[in-house]
Amino acid sequence: MTLRAALLTLTISLPIVTAPLVFADQRPLLQEGKETLFQRILTTPGCHLTQQAGAADGDIQPVFSRFYVYQRSQENNENWLEVGPDSYGGTIGWLPESCTVDWKMQLTLSFTSPANRERLMFFEEQDGLTKILDDFEPSGQVAPLRAKLLRDGEAPGIVAQEPEYFVDLHEQFYLLPILEGEEIMTEAGFMTRLLRVASVSEAIEEGQQEQQDLSAQLREFNAGVVFVIDSTASMGPYIERTREAVGRIYQRIEDQNLTDQVKFGLVSYRDSIEAAPEVEYVTRMFADPNNVESGSDFMASVADLSEAQASTVGWEEDAFAGVMQAVEDIEWSNFGARYIVLITDASAIEGDSERSSTGFNADQVRLEAGRQGIAVYTLHLKTPAGENNGDHARAEAQYSNLSTFAGTGTSLYYPVNTGDVELFGQRVDALASAITDQVQAAYLGDEAIGSALNADEPDDPGEQRLVNDLEVIGHAMRLAYLGQVTGSQAPPVFEAWISDRDLIAQNIPTTEVRVLLTKGQLSDLSDVVSEILNSANAGLISPTDMFERLRSVAAAMGADPSQLQQSEGQHLGELGLLGEYLEDLPYQSEVLNLDEETWLSWDGLQQERFIRRLATKLRHYQRYNEDVDRWVSLAEGADPRDDVYPIPIEMMP
Repeated sequence: MTLRAALLTLTISLPIVTAPLVFADQRPLLQEGKETLFQRILTTPGCHLTQQAGAADGDIQPVFSRFYVYQRSQENNENWLEVGPDSYGGTIGWLPESCTVDWKMQLTLSFTSPANRERLMFFEEQDGLTKILDDFEPSGQVAPLRAKLLRDGEAPGIVAQEPEYFVDLHEQFYLLPILEGEEIMTEAGFMTRLLRVASVSEAIEEGQQEQQDLSAQLREFNAGVVFVIDSTASMGPYIERTREAVGRIYQRIEDQNLTDQVKFGLVSYRDSIEAAPEVEYVTRMFADPNNVESGSDFMASVADLSEAQASTVGWEEDAFAGVMQAVEDIEWSNFGARYIVLITDASAIEGDSERSSTGFNADQVRLEAGRQGIAVYTLHLKTPAGENNGDHARAEAQYSNLSTFAGTGTSLYYPVNTGDVELFGQRVDALASAITDQVQAAYLGDEAIGSALNADEPDDPGEQRLVNDLEVIGHAMRLAYLGQVTGSQAPPVFEAWISDRDLIAQNIPTTEVRVLLTKGQLSDLSDVVSEILNSANAGLISPTDMFERLRSVAAAMGADPSQLQQSEGQHLGELGLLGEYLEDLPYQSEVLNLDEETWLSWDGLQQERFIRRLATKLRHYQRYNEDVDRWVSLAEGADPRDDVYPIPIEMMP
């Protein structure tokens, strides 16, 4: 089975439809207790669409077709639903309610990489999962289940396991819908979401899928490594040492005939040329790994790279612009393993600065890199000059965030104390060598995927951590690659309960929740968040003004007047500003739960941090709206206004 057919009808199975009957004033039925949310359902296997309620014959619908419910009827002692592909009045026929499932929250899941955790288990009942999470030492319950699954392929109360290999939602959108969920605190002290999900794979006929030779698949595995280098004044020795490291590793690559398997690139960045024209450029691509044929080709491409001859305005530089050029301007899909190595001695300009060319902060850049499956390493040169400028702590916070790899939760931030050029060179050598070793191991069919071949353990603990982390990341990259080339198949279940954190290592997430917002919902959300930001900024001057302004905005938007006359303890979520689609999401919302008393109790720094976090999310909404390639239609023939965008739940207000 191909990847396209494997995971939960991966390319969003589209319903078989006839021309809709459109009535301008016709709208779907509302969900119980809601004023704006319509009833939605998903089809299960064997669901037939008929032209009349109670009819025997009809067109079978692909699994997980999403429909809106316009009317309910009972025929032949069976409940029937009149459905349409969108919410704008077009009905296409009737479905038996028995072959559908309610989809109240338009949420879907994506698996994280299983490289550094056990495979997720799907539980038949919520109680079985809750019992484990209520145990301070859950391994005593989990270990026997895993042992029985390994031995017998099944275990009591477990209906399936997650795929062994990883399927990347960014490479191929798939639907793993959440039917309901709640957030709990485990006995071990972690906030965890319990989620009831639906999951269906197409059946594989006996003999249809041949055993695939994984070693042959891995011979095609390759890596792209792009250095993003701060080339402002004082960076000369590090630029030269990076060039030297790549030159040496290319010599080894060519000796081992791996030139097609490992490619290097380089992007340089500086600072705003409007603020200081003498620095010449903000970012510049010196070498695109897709266009580099050999070591000599790379060295020729970066020969002109040197440190700036003029000083920038401040100590911090536009590092996020450099990373974003590497993320956006390089065709990463040509590589199985994808790495960016950021080299800098200074913090990054924040997104709200006039000198920022991207308007992005670390959160946004990390998410954009994650969408491409890129691991971002940071080698932070903690030079005496940076210490004198009080810059080290700010830079460490930014780059620790930026360099957290979403696939495994591993931090890829590595400080180089005192900016020691020799120590820096050792780290660059180790990183480039370990990546090459991984690709060579895959090429040779080494079972110990990701391990450095015959490598001596480094004396430097920091270097050892770098190599160990790279093994975890490399393993995650290979699981993603194998998932893509082998057509990794989803667990053959329909409804089950899961935890969004590993049952034992509960600090490690197993899934990421995505909220599927329509264009109208995203537009409304952007408008409301803008109003909250404007009010919050006014509140910095006069703290009592914030909620007064928001009550005025809510009144102008037609919110219930009785809501606006409540006490000062009223939460933002109760003002009627934010949509109903936020109310039942299984997460704790900083914005929805903020009340006037809490806002007034914060000092100016806490209020500014709240504003900065919200501004970061607003910039994401604007970017999502412009990202035309990732808007998804969930039903054939649906109005484009009902297309959805998979937004990480952490980006909700």
